[in-house]
Amino acid sequence: MAFLHFNHIRIAGFGAGVPKNVVENDEGAVSSDVYSASDFVKTTGVRRRRVDFELTTSDLCLPAAERLIADLGWDKKEIDALIFVSQTADYFLPATACILQDKLGLGRECYAADVSLGCSGWVYGLSYVASLIESGTIRKAILLAGDAKRHYQVRHFDPLFGCAGTVTAVEFAQETERLCFHFGTDGSGFDAIIIPDGGARNQVSVDSFREEEFEGKMVSRLQTRMKGMDVFAFGISTVPKSIKKLTTQYNLTLEDYDYFIFHQANMKMNEVIRNKLKLPEEKVPYSMPDFGNTSSASIPLTIVTELREVISGQKTNIITCGFGVGLSWGTAAMTLDADCVISELTEVQ
Repeated sequence: MAFLHFNHIRIAGFGAGVPKNVVENDEGAVSSDVYSASDFVKTTGVRRRRVDFELTTSDLCLPAAERLIADLGWDKKEIDALIFVSQTADYFLPATACILQDKLGLGRECYAADVSLGCSGWVYGLSYVASLIESGTIRKAILLAGDAKRHYQVRHFDPLFGCAGTVTAVEFAQETERLCFHFGTDGSGFDAIIIPDGGARNQVSVDSFREEEFEGKMVSRLQTRMKGMDVFAFGISTVPKSIKKLTTQYNLTLEDYDYFIFHQANMKMNEVIRNKLKLPEEKVPYSMPDFGNTSSASIPLTIVTELREVISGQKTNIITCGFGVGLSWGTAAMTLDADCVISELTEVQ
């Protein structure tokens, strides 16, 4: 079973970058024969999003990372690892992490790698960074995660999704609280969320651009397709089980945790999860009303936008869970100390 724990890992800080441009989910942005804009907002919880079709994920991560590094007072040459988690990389190759290493001015012996994961990606990325730090000579690392300019979706950007890039700073520390993880994968549901064409399996052709109906929408084979009910059933069953497995494995008690931060999928799904776990509303913050579903950015973005002023200067116990495309999921239990730095939200234009 995929349980991991680390004893010398400190999360030093969080940052996030979003487009300055705000798109309201009114009647002009949400058009459907099935539901109205008000019904959409009520069901998903997404009132508005940050969208800019000129900005890539790395464009959003870069200034957020610059701000957090400055706020921490870190020497860039001491940052020995950079992990970039996204499904909207700048190029098929090279890895975007290599580009960000150079733009940030990190050392040439920096470990830099891309991870292609979606909604569970931040939790997976955090475990990669923790593994690197605890198993070698790396002492400081940054995790960049998010999604922005999605493939061929300029005209049909789904009103559920927003753009964001985040940065999480992690370092070695001799005395820390234990960082614990539980992971899982169900590849039999690989096509529950998928872009059918554009990879090596189905390369781009003229037919890739032709629209066809899928679950009530006209989409091409280069746009994301999601089997909504399958994903909903997966989320509400998997997340509570994963959290319960993690707490049982490491003898944790839900009552000892101050906040539970889930991937911001949609309000209806997340509220079912919250109720299944019998969590009070005040312990489950949401960023989706103002930013939408931001894929792997959603957990750290929620920390930056919803908890920055609340937890500043105090020790905070948090359980997070990312879940979605793959199908995959990851749950983490962590303690943020009183000195954890949460930078102001960076708006990019």
